[in-house]
Amino acid sequence: MKKYFNVFLEFDKEKVHQIIKNAIKENKNGYVCAIESNNLAVANKDKAFNEVVNKSLVNVCDGSNIAWLLGKIHKKNFSSYTGSDLFCHFIELRQYKQYFIGNTDDILDKLRYELSLIDVTIVDMPFKSLPFRKVEDFNYKEIAEDINQYAPDIIWVSLGAPKQEFFMANLSPYITKGVMFGVGAAFNFMAKTGSVRRAPKWMRDLRLEWLYRAFEEPRKNVPRYWNFIKLLPKLVYNECVSR
Repeated sequence: MKKYFNVFLEFDKEKVHQIIKNAIKENKNGYVCAIESNNLAVANKDKAFNEVVNKSLVNVCDGSNIAWLLGKIHKKNFSSYTGSDLFCHFIELRQYKQYFIGNTDDILDKLRYELSLIDVTIVDMPFKSLPFRKVEDFNYKEIAEDINQYAPDIIWVSLGAPKQEFFMANLSPYITKGVMFGVGAAFNFMAKTGSVRRAPKWMRDLRLEWLYRAFEEPRKNVPRYWNFIKLLPKLVYNECVSR
């Protein structure tokens, strides 16, 4: 991985897949982050969070406009790889033992059903919600004991950024094996229920998924986008100077 906007990112999808598969094969533990505008902004303001995302096994760029902008600066053809697409890729492989944690019981029930249509073995895999609390207040040892007893290859985490990244970093020392993925709203998208849905493909193709999310959850997402926009000129300047 190479640093872009002060965060390590890997744009080669095949390399991303290989890093993850190698970690699973070697029974390693670690985590994968999907970097979008919100957690990129947080990573450039919060030193602790920057350290968390830069200690991951690999990070993907979960922002088509971020990839486009970096491509223009570095004169390369960069493409984004969303956490949702990464989630779908490994589900569709139908070869890994998986553990699903976070979100709500209702979303998890619907998610189990939808994913079992892709891989029937998923119906018997663990789906665990978590109580609503601050990230530092979770009992990580207790959570890890349940995960270690099942010994999954993959642990999918849906808590939203930056909470899920801190959660994975805090949980990692207690996990004996398994690659954790912070996939946020991917659970909601795949469950096909509730108010949080993925943008239509035509909007994703036009790099307008952010706009769809802004209208979908304005109170949550508009301030996040504004924080990123305010930071963007400085990020672009520093990236241009350091290339």
